[in-house]
Amino acid sequence: MTTSTIASSRIRIAPPSRALELNLKELWSYRELLYFFVWRDIKVRYKQTVIGAGWAIIQPFCTMVVFSLFFGMLAKMPNDGLPYPVFYYSALLPWIYFSNALGQATNSMLDNQRIITKVYFPRLILPLAAVASGLIDFGIAFIILLAMMPFYGIIPTTAVVMMPVLLLLAMATALAGGLWLSALNAVYRDVRYAVPFLIQFWMFASPVAYPSSLVPEKWRWLYGLNPMAGVIEGFRWSLTGQGQPLGPMMLASVVTVIIVLIGGLVYFQKTEGTIADVV
Repeated sequence: MTTSTIASSRIRIAPPSRALELNLKELWSYRELLYFFVWRDIKVRYKQTVIGAGWAIIQPFCTMVVFSLFFGMLAKMPNDGLPYPVFYYSALLPWIYFSNALGQATNSMLDNQRIITKVYFPRLILPLAAVASGLIDFGIAFIILLAMMPFYGIIPTTAVVMMPVLLLLAMATALAGGLWLSALNAVYRDVRYAVPFLIQFWMFASPVAYPSSLVPEKWRWLYGLNPMAGVIEGFRWSLTGQGQPLGPMMLASVVTVIIVLIGGLVYFQKTEGTIADVV
């Protein structure tokens, strides 16, 4: 190899010159590494398990049974005219995906600290991989909902075309929170212990066990500042045609996600250069 060839292949790594500097070209050049991290997370998740991918179904299905029994049959929680199993399962799908993705994205820096300290690659790939790997579990669990709906005589309406958009919003919410928490977790190890409490509180602040119709209409836009409120209610509406259609609550959720995501990218990029020194 000639000297000129060596010189032409050099890559200079420098801190970003702006508060937000997304190098999409660089991310695209590392797309195979992103695929590797996603595939690795999926294989590690079910390695040496008897049921394997069946756990993706067991968690939402068993939770749905418990919610249908206690919140539905016993507490008589409003269900927007839907059978309780469909009402809860359609909310648990996006919620379980989000909670798992957020937890994995939070720990993505610490779990890969040996790689971070040895080789350079865009650190943004790690929370992105954590968010993307959960889509496999979501797809497997979604098959059960597709079987439940005709069993209860529910036929999707044209609103179902909005479901991919809502799934994208759930991914953006998990990524936005994961960017903040993963960067904080690299510096303050208390974060990984606080996240389970945050997720548990967040679930009860979201319309998983109850419909958003219980919130007075004039305050729903404020309730929509919780991004998962719009995602979960949107999932119910898009799949079943029942519940709250897209409106001020959804708009508030979208605006909140955009603001938190941009802020997370800025903070993550600001701390990215020092993460290797502190993990």
